[in-house]
Amino acid sequence: MKRPTFYLLSMAALAGSTLLLPACDKTNDPQTPATATELSAQDQSLAEDETAALADLTDAAAPADAATPNSPAFESDDLARLAGRCLTRTYDAATRTLTLDFGTTNCVGPNGVARRGKIVTVFNGPLREAGATRTITLVDYYRNDHQHTGTRTITGLGGGSWNLVVQNASISTPAGTHSWTASRTYTRTAGRGTRTLTDDEYTVTGQTSGTNRKGVSYTATIAQPLLKKFQPGCARTFVAGTVSIETDKDKQALLNYDPSGTQACDNLASITVNGVTRTIRVGGGM
Repeated sequence: MKRPTFYLLSMAALAGSTLLLPACDKTNDPQTPATATELSAQDQSLAEDETAALADLTDAAAPADAATPNSPAFESDDLARLAGRCLTRTYDAATRTLTLDFGTTNCVGPNGVARRGKIVTVFNGPLREAGATRTITLVDYYRNDHQHTGTRTITGLGGGSWNLVVQNASISTPAGTHSWTASRTYTRTAGRGTRTLTDDEYTVTGQTSGTNRKGVSYTATIAQPLLKKFQPGCARTFVAGTVSIETDKDKQALLNYDPSGTQACDNLASITVNGVTRTIRVGGGM
């Protein structure tokens, strides 16, 4: 049976999702980046990780029948794997509004992430068809005690492709607030004809602009399309592609998800600033 073309499952991430498959074990991961440009890359990575999670949760929890009040989740098994017993799910067919309520105190899900607050999604048009949209908003929503805000709009393009627009997004942390907007196009290149995730592959293009947690503005443009695979060990990050990052301090960097040239399934990338290249870790975090 073909899996719906709108079934996202961890593909909204620039740094990949931590929700479904384990990353390779790296016991000698590098230290946290220190420069403003590298910090912008890390902030963007962490932010997109949660965007992936939001897409995953709302897709798995989407109503099986949009016209039926409190229609059951489209993929209840996947929803249980993603959230465990941490949420209360309700669906209002009259307004096509899905609410995932994690409560007012932290609940740690199967992936080890603590959440509280609400994810509210409004569906517009026939689900999973070209032109259908899904608008995700957050209400008093926290991940690991960091407040996340913003609106994510997902639009189906047909043929396994879709667009993502992120507006007025932010993450508040003790070290400062990272804010950003983004626009992405995702194209499924493999795995559309099966329900298993392990043969899925996507390419991603687009741009992000924001201000990192230290108040430095940046833009990040995908220079070479990012490649995402879901085979075991690959799910947390991209295995190929580059992102060009520029800050308002006239600093430029190139983030390379395949520094070894082998499309290795790990969470290591390289970043080059002023001709100097170092290895950094992407994915996970806040």
